[in-house]
Amino acid sequence: MRYVAGLDGGGTKTAVAIADEYGRVIHEFVAGPLNYNGGEEAAIRATLAQIYEVICHECRRHSTERGAHEDASGHVDGARTIPATDEDEGCSVICIGAAGISNPLVSGRLTSGLREAGYRGKLVLVGDHETALCGAHEGLTGMILIAGTGSIAYGRNSDGKTHRAGGFGHLIDDEGSGYSIGRDLLSAVVKADDGRLNPTLLSGLVYEWLKLETISDIVGFVYDKNRGKKDIAALAPLLSVACDAGDAAALAIAEKHAFSLVETAAAIVQKLDMANGELALLGSVLQRNRQIREAFETMLREKFPMLQCIDGKKDAAYGAVILALDAL
Repeated sequence: MRYVAGLDGGGTKTAVAIADEYGRVIHEFVAGPLNYNGGEEAAIRATLAQIYEVICHECRRHSTERGAHEDASGHVDGARTIPATDEDEGCSVICIGAAGISNPLVSGRLTSGLREAGYRGKLVLVGDHETALCGAHEGLTGMILIAGTGSIAYGRNSDGKTHRAGGFGHLIDDEGSGYSIGRDLLSAVVKADDGRLNPTLLSGLVYEWLKLETISDIVGFVYDKNRGKKDIAALAPLLSVACDAGDAAALAIAEKHAFSLVETAAAIVQKLDMANGELALLGSVLQRNRQIREAFETMLREKFPMLQCIDGKKDAAYGAVILALDAL
């Protein structure tokens, strides 16, 4: 029996799924982050070593339990003492999906880290949007739209053609993302303060969330050199609260970002000629903000009446398993 492993390497954690050659998951676990953008190399190498140790242990354990079961069933001679090989009980393919994988420095370090840990099998390195697609559709084809801290759309059609739209970072892109929404909430607060915008519930919500009191405090928070995009994105859930209360500024922000996400998704649908397909909606913005999701689906339906929006079927770690099985 051969085994594969799929890794969804994130900035805060890595989800790992181990499966046999038939795609049956035998073990899942969570390890530390695999993020070379801000992560320490020594810590990442330690994480890779830990992950590979667990993979080896679980593959051997499953192989042993399987052998014992077959022996009890009379299918295998219990007296056989042929030593197991890597092909029998080891991991034949590991697939890692992570952001920034196209950077040779990142892919090279991930590769050397696993080799240093002792792994000698096949290694597949892909972007996390690829593993997300495969997990969401439980297969190699389909379309996804992710709106979390950042935003990106990606698809692969039945001819194997792929296309990506968005995902080029918060400074020049990522409309419809948690970061972009958080930025617009902060913008609404300062505009309401100086009279460019009518008073909005967002002001009180933002002040309360950040435990701040003045516009100067807001400016200090935003331009603190230690401030990261996740701090801004963390404000995004406040949009739903204000929208539920009928706040005009909040509803306008929701409409704006729903439209931006439609533009991003439409680029994939049109480029891959998949107007009759399924689009999996992923990420906290699309899964938790009712107003944006409803507005998005309404606008998208006007452009592509036959397109179906679905929730993802499996996670990106299982998507990495699918790509590992394809390589196997």
